[in-house]
Amino acid sequence: MFAFGGSRIDRPGFSLEPTIVTDLTEDNPLFHEEAFGPVLSFYVVDSEEEAIRPANATRLGLCSYVRDADVEHARQVAGRLKAGMVYINSCFADSPRLPFGGVKNSGFGREVSELGIGEFLNRRMVKVAR
Repeated sequence: MFAFGGSRIDRPGFSLEPTIVTDLTEDNPLFHEEAFGPVLSFYVVDSEEEAIRPANATRLGLCSYVRDADVEHARQVAGRLKAGMVYINSCFADSPRLPFGGVKNSGFGREVSELGIGEFLNRRMVKVAR
């Protein structure tokens, strides 16, 4: 299961060495949960459908990543992922110009960017009948 790492670092606190986990099954909590640490869950699949299913099977949805030489195809895959942010052929490219936020249990709404400022506004609709 651990392809690399997986041990605690011998110091105060709860530090974990960088870890790569493989062969995860649906009964493993890491299959459904986000690991907030230096942990990469690595899946080998035979089809695009097999890749999208576990990506969407979590109750969380902060961010997903797609790598593909065919950017148009990557956009189609990105459209099928249930995540608040999807990066194509990049990672950790956050910027104050980009909205940040997740879906499902990873958040509601956006912060940062022009979209994010809307979260701090109380907008009101006024309609005049004529």
